[in-house]
Amino acid sequence: MRELDPIFLALPMRELAATALQRARELGVDHADFRLERIRAQDISLRDAKLEGARTGEQLGFAVRVVHEGTWGFAAGVDLTTDEAARVAGRAVEVAKASAPVNSERIELAAEPTYGDVTWISAYDVDPFSVPDAEKIALLTDYSERLTASDGVDHVSAALQQVLENKFYADTAGTMTTQQRVRLMADFTAVAVDAAHGGFETMRTVAPPVGRGWEYLTGTGWDWNAELAQLPELLVEKTKAPSVEAGSHDLVIEPSNLFLTIHESIGHATELDRALGYEAAYAGTSFATFDQLGTLRYGSQVMNVTGDRTAEHGLATIGYDDEGVAGQQWDLVSDGVLVGYQLDRRMAHMKGLGRSNGCAFADSPGHIPLQRMANVSLQPAPGGPSTEELIGAVDRGLYVVGDKSWSIDMQRYNFQFTAQRFYKIEKGRLAGQVRDAAYQATTTDFWRSMEAVGGPETYLLAGAFNCGKAQPGQTAAVSHGCPSTLFRGVNILNARTEAGR
Repeated sequence: MRELDPIFLALPMRELAATALQRARELGVDHADFRLERIRAQDISLRDAKLEGARTGEQLGFAVRVVHEGTWGFAAGVDLTTDEAARVAGRAVEVAKASAPVNSERIELAAEPTYGDVTWISAYDVDPFSVPDAEKIALLTDYSERLTASDGVDHVSAALQQVLENKFYADTAGTMTTQQRVRLMADFTAVAVDAAHGGFETMRTVAPPVGRGWEYLTGTGWDWNAELAQLPELLVEKTKAPSVEAGSHDLVIEPSNLFLTIHESIGHATELDRALGYEAAYAGTSFATFDQLGTLRYGSQVMNVTGDRTAEHGLATIGYDDEGVAGQQWDLVSDGVLVGYQLDRRMAHMKGLGRSNGCAFADSPGHIPLQRMANVSLQPAPGGPSTEELIGAVDRGLYVVGDKSWSIDMQRYNFQFTAQRFYKIEKGRLAGQVRDAAYQATTTDFWRSMEAVGGPETYLLAGAFNCGKAQPGQTAAVSHGCPSTLFRGVNILNARTEAGR
């Protein structure tokens, strides 16, 4: 049975919250919320099956956020005493008062039901922090040695990241939530070195990061044995592959690659604060402006995209967000048309969109919640084609597997993406790998060229551990599900030629 961390439960969270919220009420706030967090993180890295580094860290602290006479105030502390809780609440109100003269818009929050005192734990079997470090390192070493022993592999790197996140939230409306999330990411990269010419080639596992525990590394949710056995052969084939022919190609893109294109061209573009120009750090604003809601032809009619805070094992899955909003699923793109955005309570109220869809998140107790990305996913077609059937529908094209590098402009509109591997498709059959390929398009041209989406059996929930936003910067983990998908007439660049080599 999954249980809340007893060390976290022993903290005086309710006493601190009661003190802070009472002090905020005494100071005349319109709204106040209290958040206490304990976040444990561990990174382990190996090079050539030898331990390179292991680091374990912990953040512990609390924050008070207020709306006072229509202005935000925020403060944080690390001393877990009632005196400090009262002081931090007072400091948050002082910040709001100091900010009021430059505040041009009155802050009002969308209504949300109150939930009383509730608990939520994410879906996992084994807390990775309950596993001895020696056991983790031994498994990573074993997996690495399998690769280093293979012909054609000169070097191997391995990386493992694990997070156990506990949050306690309470607000003046009466919601009180205690939550625990576990997430894990592991990858292995094999390297082949061309000593004669000074070049090298890499091949990385495509196993996605997940909202699972240690069981993921031992075979629950992913077949590591099968992928590691294939990796050396795939790398050797890549080193011998011809350079891609630039030009227009049909593409069949596997979820292990397409998730990142979804993240960059849909996930960020449908964050309402970006669409309204309130946020531009890291990822810019958005071409999908609010005046186009309900009319923008984002993609073809087979394009249906949801925002989801409830997907099992999703990296952005929560029970309740950092504004006390319950997790939910909603439509962003329906039949190819933009129909929704990702919202927090302020943005939802500002644009008259009703209830927030639960997209407020802070990555630490010292940061204020931001509007952050949900699990944004392209839906499969019920009874849709298999990956093999999609490939069979292509006369001349490429099959795309695994993410690698990417580039997109500050409006989330012009982009190019590479992959772990590209396979040539000739008359409906795979015809070996090619190198140096990148696909390039504008967001709307790309998604409008989507002819077919695969069935549920082709669907995979992939994602990223390190989505950045805001200044000071915050990091969030997020998943993106999608099926294998067929695109027609996408521009393919030869990256080597483009680089002048």
